[in-house]
Amino acid sequence: MTRRFAQLAWAAAACTYLLIILGAIVRITGSGMGCGDHWPLCNGRLLPPLDLPTLIEYAHRLAAALVTILVVATAGYGWWLQRETGRPSVASYAALGLLMLQVALGAVTVKLALPPWTVILHLGTAMLLLAALIVAAQGTRLTPGASPGMPGAPRAPGSRPGLVALALGFATVLFGALTANVGAATACLGFPLCNGQLAPDGNSLQYVHWTHRLLAYTLFAYTLWWAARTRGRWAWGVVALVLLQIAVGAVMVLLALPPPLQAAHVAVGAAVWAALVLAVA
Repeated sequence: MTRRFAQLAWAAAACTYLLIILGAIVRITGSGMGCGDHWPLCNGRLLPPLDLPTLIEYAHRLAAALVTILVVATAGYGWWLQRETGRPSVASYAALGLLMLQVALGAVTVKLALPPWTVILHLGTAMLLLAALIVAAQGTRLTPGASPGMPGAPRAPGSRPGLVALALGFATVLFGALTANVGAATACLGFPLCNGQLAPDGNSLQYVHWTHRLLAYTLFAYTLWWAARTRGRWAWGVVALVLLQIAVGAVMVLLALPPPLQAAHVAVGAAVWAALVLAVA
């Protein structure tokens, strides 16, 4: 029973990850108002005429509907298991609460014509939903091997340094969303410096972009130390993904932000976040 619950939670997490990428494609292609300001209908219809912006936004909404079904099913299954075993699945209930908040934020975002603050909150909530589903799935597994207290065993990654890495990763994601949604993506040219400067002296957009980069550099340095300290497999996976994310970001800036690389940047960023959650959980 718990194995089926884990499979359902993993399916919900995978669809949430794909939904995050679809949301990025909606933003990158300027399709956020592809369904007008109508919600939950699209241009006032259940099946609207599908020009490209409408098709992209409509696909995003259909994916959101699938995630809704899977998250509700996961929480429902968790409640049924609790009645059978007496063990509550707190993470699946948290995922359901985050889903309701995410749906509300999606509606507000559309009704207010995509203000940056709602778009950023929408992405942040999606990342927390992904984390909750991963924790729900991981909570049903028993990992074999030596306990952390045995000589030569890896240190437990889910300690205070792991939580710091998680917080740093979340802050990096949010500043990435802020950079993209307030028009700061082109504020810093060149790499690794910002317009050739260690401390930019330009406008606020440069400071937003530069803060995002500094957070990414800090995340790489911190996770490298963390992985060396814990010797955890997932921690080293996080380091590799953060390095890949920085590389994708560098190429994206140097090539003047081609849309496919923008989407890849979001995809790898979400993978970094998922790997951090797995490492800590």
